[in-house]
Amino acid sequence: MIIKNLFKKTNSNKSPVSSKDWKSISPFAVEIINKLQDHNYEAYLVGGCVRDLLANIKPKDFDIATNAEPKEIRKIFKASRIIGKRFQLVHIYKGKQIIEVATFRAGLDKNSTTIENDLIKDDAGKIIRDNIWGNIEDDCNRRDFTINAIYFCPISNTFKDFHDGAQHVKEKKIISIGDPLYRFEEDPVRSLRAIRFATKLNFK
Repeated sequence: MIIKNLFKKTNSNKSPVSSKDWKSISPFAVEIINKLQDHNYEAYLVGGCVRDLLANIKPKDFDIATNAEPKEIRKIFKASRIIGKRFQLVHIYKGKQIIEVATFRAGLDKNSTTIENDLIKDDAGKIIRDNIWGNIEDDCNRRDFTINAIYFCPISNTFKDFHDGAQHVKEKKIISIGDPLYRFEEDPVRSLRAIRFATKLNFK
């Protein structure tokens, strides 16, 4: 198993990653997380890379989530650029390597009439810019499936798992976060992603 003891919801002093398996984690991603934390920001590996580590699959891509906003990230890393308008992200470069860093986002409640931070609609009501910053709990709750909502810090060897995603990886289950009907209505592509994950990971 690549990550040991990661199915426990509490943090452990014992390293959840063996020295052998550190080779599976991008040193550049670790460097970025370390630098963000040095600037007093939270930063974690999140999404497919953590899920794949738990499933004993070598990750191909490493995504980072942080409470630093895109402009703040851009100031810290010279070799970086902000991409996207509706969903702003930061790409950080080192040689041929690119690491994507996203700011924690809060979802917009389907019944909410309040627009906060940077949500902009066109005249037809279509959202053309959706940069509503939040905290790690907000960010977790707006993700698609529990298996993609596990936050791992390779610096402290700790993780945050608000929806038992690690256990669902262990059980090979794909479970939506929140109301499945609403989540698929919110983004119909999620149903296709669920099928892709089921095929790739042999999950159900």
